[in-house]
Amino acid sequence: MAEGQKSNTPIYPGALKALEQFKYEVASELGINPPQDGYWGTMTTRDTGSIGGNMTRKLVALAEQQLSNRGSY
Repeated sequence: MAEGQKSNTPIYPGALKALEQFKYEVASELGINPPQDGYWGTMTTRDTGSIGGNMTRKLVALAEQQLSNRGSY
């Protein structure tokens, strides 16, 4: 998809910076060296998929935790 055709626009644009930092933290935890120039296109699919999968796993766990805390007033 071309640069101007992104369909995954964030609901909260301020969260982009936090998600970008989170991506680098997860890569570091997995022992994957993120690209120094910021271009992830030269990395293997296995590495980028591993990073994205772990990010999703952590975000889902956080959401589940927050939802379970809601019910315990």
